[in-house]
Amino acid sequence: MALFWQNCLIAVKQVVILYIIVAGGYVCDKTKVFTEKTARACNNLLFYAITPCVIVNSFLTTELSADTARGLVLAAGCAALTHVMGIILSLPFFRDTKKPNNGIFKFASVYGNMGYMALPLAQAVLGSEGVFYCSAGIIMFQVFCFTHGAWVMSRGGEANAKFAPKRLLLNPGVIAVCIGLPLFLLRLKMPEVLTKPISFVGSMNTPLAMLMLGTYISNAGMKTLFKNKEQYLVAAVKIIAVPLAVYGVLRLTGLVTGALLTACIIQASAPSANNTVMFAAKYDRDTGVAAKTVSFVSFASVLTMPVMIALTQI
Repeated sequence: MALFWQNCLIAVKQVVILYIIVAGGYVCDKTKVFTEKTARACNNLLFYAITPCVIVNSFLTTELSADTARGLVLAAGCAALTHVMGIILSLPFFRDTKKPNNGIFKFASVYGNMGYMALPLAQAVLGSEGVFYCSAGIIMFQVFCFTHGAWVMSRGGEANAKFAPKRLLLNPGVIAVCIGLPLFLLRLKMPEVLTKPISFVGSMNTPLAMLMLGTYISNAGMKTLFKNKEQYLVAAVKIIAVPLAVYGVLRLTGLVTGALLTACIIQASAPSANNTVMFAAKYDRDTGVAAKTVSFVSFASVLTMPVMIALTQI
């Protein structure tokens, strides 16, 4: 029980930190210092420059050795399983592509906040081993997000939208993976004069995304935050059904145990990703709906994430 409350406090702390920045964005919008219009103008910067730096940096800062290679491959496989489960479990609820917001809800049901919520929680619960395993999950997240995720958002409202491999493969996320993966596998050490700028630019990702989220919430209205029934469905899928399904598969197969199992479930139970808002802005979806969905699921995850972690330690 003490461990449960400890994990709960860690999750609460991460959400509070996150929403202090969001509150800053909210205030900036109300005072016209940083408005929604400015946030939308910043979206391409986030999409084409900052996020790719985050991806490349995740490869540059992850150590690979013969001893940890198997664990890293298993962690990547578990992250892929998490996204596949999210895609499958969200299908019955948000099938109608004529409803443009269904693209937002489907995206939010599949993609979790692995970088800001899962990674610090894994570090607090498991130490450096948890961070190592989560790094593989973040890489898989980017691969899925910039392919399947981009497709989901781009086809919202277009019942006959076609799959466009060129557009999905030639995007910032996949290009960044193609740059970072060889460096990671070949263990190439880049000079600090190159790695530092990449790290600095990538470090802008969370604060800028949260400030932008605050401006979208400001314009969407906080009064309706808990009134959208689809948000409850998203929460049920993303932070309850998906982690339980992943947990069941991993327990039945027996391939993953111990710290790796806990790390995988931490990632699977993470709330909807901030990228939901970024992709909504990029593909002209309702950023207010996206912002409120991310906010709602993040609040709810404070209660569910500790429970899911406790399951792995029984």
